Amino acid sequence: MKRRHLTEVQDWMHENPVVIGPEASLSEAQELMSEQEVRRLPVVEGGELVGIVTYSDLLRQIPATVDEGDEQTRALLVQRSVRAVMTYSPVTISPSATIQEAAERMLEYQVSGLPVVRGNQLVGILTESDIFRLVVESWAEE
Repeated sequence: MKRRHLTEVQDWMHENPVVIGPEASLSEAQELMSEQEVRRLPVVEGGELVGIVTYSDLLRQIPATVDEGDEQTRALLVQRSVRAVMTYSPVTISPSATIQEAAERMLEYQVSGLPVVRGNQLVGILTESDIFRLVVESWAEE
């Protein structure tokens, strides 16, 4: 019989994640990700989660033929808004869901992070790294 991991998401999520508004520029999103050392930003409008933008979303906006630091690229990132590239209605998880459910959802939807919501209110974020941290700590206890 397979053992299911019953630890709850709220025990491993990052509370109060770094967020961005949908009208922010991609340049602002890139700067915020760099400063805060995160690869994804929940997009919040009027206090509710409306989307998510990832570092990969930003990279897809940079033409392959240009240097990431050139003026054409900077102009593109300043002109476009987060709303233009974010994933609307992202896959989410409840804080009381189990880590097992979160991991299964990440695999099913091929995402590396889940906004944690109570109703429509963002309360945290759970990433692959958080699950790896749980695995490492669990193995260390055995």
